Amino acid sequence: MFYPLIRSALFSLDPEDAHGFTLASLDMAHTLGLLKRLPRAVGTPVHVMGIDFPNAVGLAAGLDKDGAHIGALADLGFGFIEIGTVTPRPQPGNPTPRLFRLPAADALINRMGFNNRGVDNLVRNVEASGFTGVLGINIGKNKDTPNEHAVDDYLACLDKVYAHATYVTVNISSPNTQNLRELQKDEALDALLSAIKLRQSELAQRHGKYVPVALKIAPDLDDAQIAAIAALLMMHRIDAVIATNTTLARDAVIGLPNAEEAGGLSGAPVRAASTRVVRELARHLKNEVPIIGVGGILSGGDAREKIDAGASLVQLYSGLIYRGPALVRECVQHLA
Repeated sequence: MFYPLIRSALFSLDPEDAHGFTLASLDMAHTLGLLKRLPRAVGTPVHVMGIDFPNAVGLAAGLDKDGAHIGALADLGFGFIEIGTVTPRPQPGNPTPRLFRLPAADALINRMGFNNRGVDNLVRNVEASGFTGVLGINIGKNKDTPNEHAVDDYLACLDKVYAHATYVTVNISSPNTQNLRELQKDEALDALLSAIKLRQSELAQRHGKYVPVALKIAPDLDDAQIAAIAALLMMHRIDAVIATNTTLARDAVIGLPNAEEAGGLSGAPVRAASTRVVRELARHLKNEVPIIGVGGILSGGDAREKIDAGASLVQLYSGLIYRGPALVRECVQHLA
């Protein structure tokens, strides 16, 4: 009930400053045990990718890129947390400003560019957190790694996070790393998935446990591209697909302040496109590969829409900025 007042204060700050302030405040509240007092819903457990999730509502990657705030974010009632995107080497990301609000559309535009402190730092943070819940780790490639060597970056990250993740997400769909989305095309994706699955098998033997791998794709795909990706997902026995990342489309925000900023658009305007991709994937995958739906979820009804379209789980990010922690509880209740 207080979040609208808090949001007004946060929205008076630069978006990245507000992001940092919010995470620092959550960490303090977590340390003091205050977040445990938040009202929360009792969700329905779900079994996906061989994993038992306490509820079907997760945090999408991007909010906690370095895994430095896992405990605080888990206190908000999520059934699972996904951290990252992390790259083999630290990188600063794109120049600022690179994060923009579009309040009239309940939307954000970002061109962060995988800013993170590197995979070794993330692993140390995960170890220090002591977190025992369901943890996804989202991996990517460094900006200066050419696409022909991208697989090396993904394998390097997979090697380091495997023992610490409940599942690993391969992110090939951010619009903010030049040419990254080219990896979604047939031959490049085939080669990447083949290498990932081979390394996954080797790591499963080495560590004595199987860690599922998910692929995160873009909303800006036509039906033929979705069908081709679905075929490769099934052929390589990928454990899940996350649909979707942010969009390059601007149709829904034309004329709004910041609408012409470069980067990926998230929030309410991407809901329909994301749901379309979920529905098309479900039609082609025929329950062989589970789908995690993300994009434009700002209400419990939006979460249900993703599930009805064929998703087994959902994730939130931009909706949290506009709705606050109550959104988690609402979505958990709605899906229960």
